[in-house]
Amino acid sequence: MTAATTGERAPGCALCETDGGEPVWRNARARLVLVEHARFPGFCRVIWNDHVAEQTDLPDADRHWLMEVVARVERVLRAELVPDKINLASFGNFVAHLHWHVIPRYRWDTHFPEAVWGPAQREPDAARLADITARLPALSYALQSALADV
Repeated sequence: MTAATTGERAPGCALCETDGGEPVWRNARARLVLVEHARFPGFCRVIWNDHVAEQTDLPDADRHWLMEVVARVERVLRAELVPDKINLASFGNFVAHLHWHVIPRYRWDTHFPEAVWGPAQREPDAARLADITARLPALSYALQSALADV
């Protein structure tokens, strides 16, 4: 049995007890959610369903599969939202549950070129944020389509 099928959950873990964002797609191994709409529309989180802390806690096949999911999410974000850059991050310092942040970044966003968790560099561009936010329903559909066969 692989980590994908254990159903292991940890009491008190936010990613075991909640979706971790707005659900977009889910299967037995992982799920995809949207987070941070107001500041960073299109910010995705790919979350391993079972409670493991690190990539290396997964068997090789599951680890490769998870990275394929992350890559597909990145491809869809690039195609649908046309960001200047995609940031990938897997910290788990506060929530030690394996998850990847896949974040579309724009030269005009409030924090660019700093990390989204760093200090703001400028005021929000309301018109550009509204434009990206309006594309989120189409983004969700494209993400579901891209992940339908994984």
